[in-house]
Amino acid sequence: MATLQSECWILTGYPEGMPDDSTFRLERRPVPAPGDGEVGLETLYISVDPYMRGRMSPVKSYVAPLSPGDVIAGAAVARVAESRHPDFAAGDLVLAPLGWRTAGVLPGGLLQKVALSANRASLALGALGMPGLTAYFGLLDVGQPKPGETVLVSGAAGAVGSLVGQIARLMGCRAVGVAGSDDKVRWLTEELGFHAALNYKAHEDLRAALAPLCPDGVDVYFDNVGGAVSDAALGLINLRARLVICGQIAQYNAKNPPRGPRPFATLLVRRARAEGFIIFDFKERFPEAQQRLSTWVDDGRLRVRETVIEGFANVPKAFLGLFAGENTGKMIVRL
Repeated sequence: MATLQSECWILTGYPEGMPDDSTFRLERRPVPAPGDGEVGLETLYISVDPYMRGRMSPVKSYVAPLSPGDVIAGAAVARVAESRHPDFAAGDLVLAPLGWRTAGVLPGGLLQKVALSANRASLALGALGMPGLTAYFGLLDVGQPKPGETVLVSGAAGAVGSLVGQIARLMGCRAVGVAGSDDKVRWLTEELGFHAALNYKAHEDLRAALAPLCPDGVDVYFDNVGGAVSDAALGLINLRARLVICGQIAQYNAKNPPRGPRPFATLLVRRARAEGFIIFDFKERFPEAQQRLSTWVDDGRLRVRETVIEGFANVPKAFLGLFAGENTGKMIVRL
């Protein structure tokens, strides 16, 4: 393998509140030669995702926390540089849990071949990867939308939310999005086909601003953010509504999360259901979803945008940009 050392971004310690540059340290670490059943990899694209913030805390969630000194974990698209596994050959593109590093060696059993050209391979981290699967199963299996219903999506201009609204439209629903800028609102409505969208930063009374966009109320609320947007959505839900709890990005960096309305009385009166989900619960059905998502992307029914940051040195900057709303669609770092 040509690359004998890898640059790596290391967690320096558990941040209180918003992470910053001091949360991460750049190191060079040796890359061993692959042994039997292993594959040597060179990273092409790195995914940065909001869920990674939860792993930078000592509190155990649905995945184990990182420890100070660990390489930041996450998904990457890589090229096989050297293989000692029968299923992979030099030059293959793979989806790999490499984390924030420029190269590495992994067992072949942890890799998934990427059947895309090099210039489209980043889709394996977005619409055809975990965000796409999250949107697909979260909306269709947990939300169970029916034609004619209204689907409200928070974080609608992000990697997951932008797909949720489009899939809702494909299911015959009214898709309404909440995003963080007028440009994002225009993208949702003019390019992605959302029926309506709202810039939450432009309104103090979010419930009053959302009500005209959801004249028949909300049947499915796909929650990516929590906080004030979700408080407003709760006041608009219909009888038998479904609340799909996917993420709570508005609270990930809060030292003292504010207390919002207690939802249970509303859920009781509306006979509504609020359900959280973890995408790995659907692992056995990933091929089904990936095939359908791929068809929708290829025929133009799902439109995709990526925010691409250039250079390994900028991985932490890209990650922190997620919490400032600097991405439209999937945030990716290209090496």
